[in-house]
Amino acid sequence: MTDPRKPSVLFVCVHNAGRSQMAAAFLTHLAQGRVEVRSAGSAPADAVNPAVVEAMAEAGIDICAQTPKALTTEAVQASDYVITMGCGDACPVFPGKTYLDWALEDPAGKGVESVRPIRDQIKTRIEALIAEIDTKPEG
Repeated sequence: MTDPRKPSVLFVCVHNAGRSQMAAAFLTHLAQGRVEVRSAGSAPADAVNPAVVEAMAEAGIDICAQTPKALTTEAVQASDYVITMGCGDACPVFPGKTYLDWALEDPAGKGVESVRPIRDQIKTRIEALIAEIDTKPEG
């Protein structure tokens, strides 16, 4: 007997090419279908950062087919959690949502050696987020 409505999480960073892509991939992988996952950028890049793709591949998660997406008001409205990563006031705010701001270094322009610690910080935060979601009362 599960609630047919899954909790949903939207990750937002400026370019949707690094932090938000890693966070979405980890949540999709670790929550195993229990959470609806979205990511977007306030000014999306043309492609996901290759160093981010490589760092995630090292963690066993393939994100090479992902593409940066533009942030929409609809995506925010459809999400229970909105987690921003350096996009400031670009995110519209709606009542009843949980807003979190994760201060994480931007991997833009960095090599895989510099992306690994950011990736690991994101994974730790995702594990804590899943624990929080799993303990929230339904409905």
